[in-house]
Amino acid sequence: MKNFAITGVAGYVAPRHLQAIKDTGNRLVAAVDPHDSVGILDRYFNDVSFFTEFERFDRHLETLKRNIPGEKIDYLSICSPNNLHDAHIRLALRLGANAVCEKPLVINPWNLDVLKELEEESVSKVFTVLQLRLLPSLIKLKKELLAKRNLKKYDVELTYVTPRGLWYSYSWKGNPERSGGVSTNIGIHFFDLLLWLFGSEQKYEVHISNSSRAGGFIELENANIKWFLSLNKNDIPAHVKESNSTFRSITVDNEEIEFSTGFTDLHTRVYENILDGNGYGIEDVRASIELAYKIRNAAPVKNSDYLHPIVKKLLNK
Repeated sequence: MKNFAITGVAGYVAPRHLQAIKDTGNRLVAAVDPHDSVGILDRYFNDVSFFTEFERFDRHLETLKRNIPGEKIDYLSICSPNNLHDAHIRLALRLGANAVCEKPLVINPWNLDVLKELEEESVSKVFTVLQLRLLPSLIKLKKELLAKRNLKKYDVELTYVTPRGLWYSYSWKGNPERSGGVSTNIGIHFFDLLLWLFGSEQKYEVHISNSSRAGGFIELENANIKWFLSLNKNDIPAHVKESNSTFRSITVDNEEIEFSTGFTDLHTRVYENILDGNGYGIEDVRASIELAYKIRNAAPVKNSDYLHPIVKKLLNK
């Protein structure tokens, strides 16, 4: 049994980590969040030391390491705002614990180099959550693509609409300096997925970029990709019955790829892989972090031959 601690335990994604820690037969010894609405902890563990001040959390973990070896943490699960990931990974490494960090591992690519150096100096490892790579339907797609690779470039269209209310703009997620904006906070998993499936980036364009939408074109080694991400419920296609539901779609040469199901236990599978020594690390995310950074800082192209259909409608309004 391994000892875990967690940052950002009051956040949206934390329950998936709590479930994964429990499902893998491990123990949560400490948690921190500036917000104290953390009754969710009782669904999973009932003896967790909880802190609202990060400094006290840090001191507690250091005390466990130095004075109570059996309570020392082996893993720190990081579910805090994106701009804090780098600092919290550093804490894990300093404590001799492995880091299990939610996406994106960092916002800016140059932070990866420093973390890599710190990891090499440490006895611990940095792992990240790339759960889409574990989805059976996408693993099957990758195998099929590998069998036909280099025969031609695929035409791919990615659409992801996940409606968010007004609260989003007032939270850290709506602050680009803390979240990286829509392209990083929402898009990072999909950029990683596309790079994993279709190879390295050759060219990119941004066609729309604001607080609720991002869209553009990416040419990868084996695919031309029109992509669109949105937090606006008005972008849900008319044929979707529930206007507030999340809409995910990837088409490859006009053929829809089914990946709307099978998400429920992916974090548990991520943890199983990490505990088995097979998790994804710093170099696995470098390409997607670099691409998201470029997209986030690119000036939109006004005229392009590669507009996503929804972007085309929005720009023609």
